[in-house]
Amino acid sequence: MNTAQFIPEILTENIEKANFTWQTPSNIALVKYWGKSNPQMPKNASISFTLNNCHTITTIAFSKIERTAEVKFDLFFEGKEKEEFKPKIAEFFKRVQEYCPYIFNYKMTINSENSFPHSSGIASSASGLSAIAMCLMSLENELNPSITQEFINKKASFLARLGSGSASRSIEGPLVVWGNHPEIAESSDLFGVQFPYKVHSVFKNYQDAILLVDKGEKVVSSTVGHNLMHNHPYAESRFTQANDNLGKISEILQNGDLEAFVSLVESEALTLHAMMMTSNPYFILMKPNTLEIINKIWKYRAENKSNICFTLDAGANVHVLYPENEKDSVNNFIENELANYCQNKQFIYDSVGFGAKKI
Repeated sequence: MNTAQFIPEILTENIEKANFTWQTPSNIALVKYWGKSNPQMPKNASISFTLNNCHTITTIAFSKIERTAEVKFDLFFEGKEKEEFKPKIAEFFKRVQEYCPYIFNYKMTINSENSFPHSSGIASSASGLSAIAMCLMSLENELNPSITQEFINKKASFLARLGSGSASRSIEGPLVVWGNHPEIAESSDLFGVQFPYKVHSVFKNYQDAILLVDKGEKVVSSTVGHNLMHNHPYAESRFTQANDNLGKISEILQNGDLEAFVSLVESEALTLHAMMMTSNPYFILMKPNTLEIINKIWKYRAENKSNICFTLDAGANVHVLYPENEKDSVNNFIENELANYCQNKQFIYDSVGFGAKKI
């Protein structure tokens, strides 16, 4: 795999100060990745919807300094200095230093905020690390104006992946594949690529309502969960299943078979949690209200001949997916019934989005 393409050879410009702001989205995987090897390489390919409303806005102010042996940065989250977040970001900078050597020449002040609760299973690492990656690439573009937007997006995805695997899928949209797969052209373990085929119209502006069952921090971090796959008795079968499912959902996204979409997406969500429940140590990240919501969705779907379905990330919150032509009826169902199972009756209406935006 060619990582050398991301090492800058010539930086022609001298930039003393710069300031960049990016809004980058979270994403929700339809086919899940669970299990990785170093450095942040997926054990199976995955595909996600890029979201629109759930995002991180990050500003990085760069000030030129004498080159130092370690990266200098201050970190503020939602207006407050966050020392507890710094080790993860410091580790990210350590991983990308070979590809972004210019970061040793600058003091960085990072200001970040989310449009959703942090660490509650809405992929805050994905949106947060992708935003930092886009800011770094904005600086690199200033230092080397000859690089193309295509290269910027590819390298940003590559960099973001080194901080959070799912962050590689938050640069572009509306559908992004991460992980080498024989049926997806140009797919790679190194970065995400846009789904390369024409998507059926039923999946345009697809809706995702995120039901906040539990806004607290997850019981187990994704990093710990991924590591538990190394000795998992069902790991290899799971990796094979996920890659097979990606091939299946590729066809579904093209032919518009909503019944098959519902079945595959829900199976993927439950399989993800089954892997956590059968690891050692084992975890149950769903809450009682998660299961109540799932059963309510199944009942509603059967009674209304609906195409509503659910998916889950590594947490208790439920993503309710449905086509735009069911928006009014499903939203009524959410507000009148499902909201009762959410913490403080809170949920977020979202839909498929198109990736990072410079502000």
